[in-house]
Amino acid sequence: MAECPAELLIPGHGVPIVGAARARQALEDTAEWLETLERETVARMNAGLGLDQILAEVRPPAHLAERPYLQAVYDEPEYVVRNIWRLYGGWWDGQPAHLKPARELEIGREVAALAGGAEALADRARALAESGSFALACHLADWAAAAAPGNARVHAARADICEARAQASDALMTRGIFSATARESAAKAGRT
Repeated sequence: MAECPAELLIPGHGVPIVGAARARQALEDTAEWLETLERETVARMNAGLGLDQILAEVRPPAHLAERPYLQAVYDEPEYVVRNIWRLYGGWWDGQPAHLKPARELEIGREVAALAGGAEALADRARALAESGSFALACHLADWAAAAAPGNARVHAARADICEARAQASDALMTRGIFSATARESAAKAGRT
């Protein structure tokens, strides 16, 4: 596509790019961005690394980080890495427990029991969120909600944590998913 002398490039997300040189640069940079993610992901897969470690290590090229047309407007580089994993490695992420996992309800109940109840788990989730550990807080809030699906206090915590994650997210898809979950849990907590 970069070889085509386009004067206007209208990406699926973001603003139009005007001028043949700018359009060519955007296409070449995008190709480099994607090829780097693929190359680095596949290299780590071939080295026997699991998906979790690959997600922690693989990043787009640093010199392209500020390009406006490569910002996480719709989705994020992590989602691309996950799709590369699925393309070459299939759906299973390499974690034995994920091969035939327990239901979220069962996991939630067990973790809540270990924590001293669903509300204790939700309280710990809030504390983690307050310290900036939003991803871990979200896991705990999800487990608490699975363990106590009718508990308003648990759902209030989950709503607040998901809303905070939504506010901290740049990508539309990420923000939308966290916002929808926040609204759902807020309704279950009796908030509108």
